[in-house]
Amino acid sequence: MPARATDARRAAVLGSPIAHSLSPVLHRAAYAELGLADWTYDRFDVDEAGLPGFFADLGPEWAGLSLTMPLKRAVIPLLDEISETAASVEAVNTVVFTEDGRRVGDNTDIPGMVAALRERGVEQVDTAAVLGAGATASSALAALSRICTGEVVAYVRSESRAAEMRQWGERLEVDVRTADWADAAEALRFPLVVATTPAGTTDALAGAVPERPTTLFDVLYDPWPTTLAARWSMYGGAVVSGLDLLVHQAVLQVEQMTGRAPAPMEAMREAGEHALAAH
Repeated sequence: MPARATDARRAAVLGSPIAHSLSPVLHRAAYAELGLADWTYDRFDVDEAGLPGFFADLGPEWAGLSLTMPLKRAVIPLLDEISETAASVEAVNTVVFTEDGRRVGDNTDIPGMVAALRERGVEQVDTAAVLGAGATASSALAALSRICTGEVVAYVRSESRAAEMRQWGERLEVDVRTADWADAAEALRFPLVVATTPAGTTDALAGAVPERPTTLFDVLYDPWPTTLAARWSMYGGAVVSGLDLLVHQAVLQVEQMTGRAPAPMEAMREAGEHALAAH
C-alpha cells in the first residue's frame, strides 16, 4: 500500500509517443473527486533506453506509474515483483511504489477488459472471435480466459502471427483456433467480437455486419466511433469502446496507487469523453 493518500504524491504515465494519452485526464479527475488536492499526475515521453534512468531518479514522493508501449515488457526487469496477471502476458501497465520502497508491477488491462464487458452485460460467452494478433490481442485472450467457456478464433494476416496466438492460447489455457484475415467477416457472427487492430484496419468489414449483431469490443477510442462500431450500433448491437477499457483499467490503477476504493469511475469517464470531444 502506498503512503498516506493525504500526502503530496506524484504519479505519471510513461511511453513513447505519449502526447495523445488520456491517462492524465482520467487520473486527475479521480484525484479531484477524491479530494487529493496535493496529488499530481503527469506524462513523460520515455522510451526503452531511457526507462532505467527515469526509474533511478524517482524519489519517495512517487506513488505509481502507468505504462504504455513500448515499456510494458521493458519495465519488468526493473521491478521487485509482478502480479500473476502481468506475468501471464509478460506485460506490466501499472507500477505501484510501496511504503517500504518496493516496486510492484501489475496489469490492469486484463481485468479492465473483463469489467468493461461486464458493464455491458457480457459475463460469459461460449465462443468468441479476436481480430488481430498484436500485444492487445494477447491481453484480450487473457481476458477471454476468464469469461469464454469454449473456442476463441483469432483472425490474423500471417502464419507467424497465427503461431504466436496459438502459443498464447496454450499459455493462457484458451482453446485458440486461427483463421486467415481474408475470412475476417465470419468473425462478426460470433457472440463476442474483440477488435484489437489499428485505426482503419476493420473499416472494410463494416459492410458485413449481420442484421442482428451481438457484442463488439473495439479497443480504439480515437477516432471514435470506428466505421465498424458505427455500423454495429446502427444495427442495434452492443458496443464496448476503447474508452470503456481505458476508464476501467484506470479505475484499478487509481485504487492501487491511492489506496482509495472505489475510484470515481463516472467522473473519470465524463472527463475522458469531454477530452475526446474537445479533441
